[in-house]
Amino acid sequence: MSSNYDTIMAAMSINDERKAVIGFTQDYLPPAPSSYVALQDGVDLEGGVIAVQTGTVQASHIAETGATMLEFPNIDQVFAAVRNGEADAGFGDHEVMRPFVEDSNDLVFVGEQVNLDEGIGVGVRQSDTELREKLDTAITAMKEDGSLNELIKKHFGDDAQTYE
Repeated sequence: MSSNYDTIMAAMSINDERKAVIGFTQDYLPPAPSSYVALQDGVDLEGGVIAVQTGTVQASHIAETGATMLEFPNIDQVFAAVRNGEADAGFGDHEVMRPFVEDSNDLVFVGEQVNLDEGIGVGVRQSDTELREKLDTAITAMKEDGSLNELIKKHFGDDAQTYE
């Protein structure tokens, strides 16, 4: 991280590649699988064209497969690429995609889910242990008092993964 910012809070997935250069708090969203969406079953997920959001763990995953990757700045454009036939499928965080699929009359989940991360956390400079500890304390308190689960359900629905 450059010194321009103190934290990264943009649904930053925690994984080994990122932990090598970024310090992370504990997760504030539980690990969730990544899923493929398409207009119908039977699309070629291994060799087809897969739309992803730029800079995500899903983009890194697709880059390592035999699929052709199309990158877009946001998830809405990923869905648009699937709908307009530019991509065979879209690939993203299941919990982010689920409400869109549930509210659509054309998108369906296809293929197997893939686990790519250790949850979503706040990114901080590796050297900024004081800030990380303060954030971890707040996240722990929210997990313990149930307020974090309430926020997860409010924003992702009652079926979203929460903390026990």
